[in-house]
Amino acid sequence: MASEERRKEVETLLIRVQEWAGRRPDVVAVGLAGSWARGNPTMESDVDLVALTTAKESYLESEAWIEELGGVQVIRTHDWGPLYTERRSVLPTGLEVEFRLAPPEWAATDPPDPDTGEALGNGGLRVLYDPEGVLTHFIRTTR
Repeated sequence: MASEERRKEVETLLIRVQEWAGRRPDVVAVGLAGSWARGNPTMESDVDLVALTTAKESYLESEAWIEELGGVQVIRTHDWGPLYTERRSVLPTGLEVEFRLAPPEWAATDPPDPDTGEALGNGGLRVLYDPEGVLTHFIRTTR
C-alpha cells in the first residue's frame, strides 16, 4: 500500500500534468494507467501516464518538458513500435514516472487494439486531460 505522503506526491504530479497538457496545443489527451488508476498502488509502484500527441518526436528530442513536470533525470527511452514510445524519468524522491508517448491513433476504437483495450479498458485507465473526449470514448468502447 502506498503511504499518504506518496499519494499526495502523486496527486501533486497529476495536477501538474493536467496543467502542462492544457498549455500544449499538440497534446490531445493524457491518461493515468496501471495501479494508480486502479487505486491499488504500492510504494514500489511507478506512475504510468499515456500522452496522446501530434508531435511525439519533440518529446523524444528534448528533456525540458520532463524537468517542467518535476523530473530530474530520464532513465529510459524505449520505442515500442508504432503504438508508443516510453520515456521513463525519476522525481527527486525516487518515484519513477513512465510516459507513453503516442499518436492519437493509439486510442483507435474501430477496432481497438485488443491488448491495449483489455489492459486499460476495465479500470486501468483514468482520464486526466481529454478536451475532445478521445480517451473517454476509448474507455467506453473497450469496457
